[in-house]
Amino acid sequence: MSYEHLQDPNAEYTMRDLSAETMGLSRPRSEGRDVEITDVQTAIVDGNYPWTLVRVYTDDGRVGNGEAYWGGAIPEIIERLKPFVVGENPLDIDRLYEHMVQKMSGEGSIAGKDIAAISGVELALHDVAGKILDVPAYQLLGGKYRDEVRTYCDCHTEEEADPDACADEAERVVDDLGYDALKFDLDVPSGHEKDRANRHLRGPEIEHKAEIVEKVTDRVGDKADVAFDCHWAFTAGSAKRLARRLERYDVWWLEDPVPPENHDVQREVTQSTGTPIAVGENVYRTHGQRRLLTEQAADIVAPDVPKVGGMRETAKIATLADMFYVPVAMHNVSSPIGTMASAHVGAAIPNSLALEYHSYELGWWEDLVEEDGLIQDGYMAIPEEPGLGLTLDLDAVEAHLADGETLFDEA
Repeated sequence: MSYEHLQDPNAEYTMRDLSAETMGLSRPRSEGRDVEITDVQTAIVDGNYPWTLVRVYTDDGRVGNGEAYWGGAIPEIIERLKPFVVGENPLDIDRLYEHMVQKMSGEGSIAGKDIAAISGVELALHDVAGKILDVPAYQLLGGKYRDEVRTYCDCHTEEEADPDACADEAERVVDDLGYDALKFDLDVPSGHEKDRANRHLRGPEIEHKAEIVEKVTDRVGDKADVAFDCHWAFTAGSAKRLARRLERYDVWWLEDPVPPENHDVQREVTQSTGTPIAVGENVYRTHGQRRLLTEQAADIVAPDVPKVGGMRETAKIATLADMFYVPVAMHNVSSPIGTMASAHVGAAIPNSLALEYHSYELGWWEDLVEEDGLIQDGYMAIPEEPGLGLTLDLDAVEAHLADGETLFDEA
């Protein structure tokens, strides 16, 4: 089967087809809701990550903004998805999401970059659907539990392995920037490594990481909650030893201490310690998160909205998590667009714990949108404007485009 054949949305497929034509959806919609998607475009902004912005255009002039998780080939996959949504009504968010997943099923859409690309389109659909219906995006998810979402600041220092430098930065972020929730990395060099390839932590390495935790938590006291990220770096045995060593400190959570593929090991680590364990940023869709929850392999789940499947998929994960009394702390390394989409999800689910903010050192993060004051004293207010409630500043986007990128073709 040729690639050109795959690009034809009217071609015969063995894959399940959920297009409006195949489903027989021909009844006109009233009150300005008879809208069609005319185009999907992307542009990569060179932020502290290469943010892939996504725009969905419609025949009534409304445009939806979204964002896909960063990484190579995402724009090409979104171009591949375009024939599956052009001509469709953007209000059918759930069907279009499933339609894209089904059409890409032969190319691996259970996980990975396909789902990240689909997530970017899905976020943009929420934005444009909210504009068509004149409601904020959280309303499309069932309404809100809160007016603002707590954000936690992912902190860094030039001396990331120095416990005192980490404590100094924690104090600065709390006292000067107003955050009451922080995260620091623990997968940092200690100077005691013998072999960084085998994932094993020696005793001195564990003590070095415990010293970072002790000094940071002591410095902020009860002024802030502090989590610590391991970036899936350690063996099962090392993760258990580290987690037990940290039980004496006020650790909000220990994130991704082991690689994400083996859920059995993840369950053993989580159930071996009283230190709360958070996982989920590298697990895709509700199906991927299912075993983490049903087998009680996570104390906190951390899906990434522009990566895991989008806003509705994250809300479904939150519903499943809530059945096991597990909170949701959304992973996030996005521009304001993906961050605000995550905040709308956080407003709409009961078990939202916090939303990550990863760009506090980037002075122009907020410049990408016309709105200002997005995060105030560690909290993100949810806009009442239609859709995501943000307006891209196209001049700022153009000023920060990645090399070789061009701005959206507004014509």
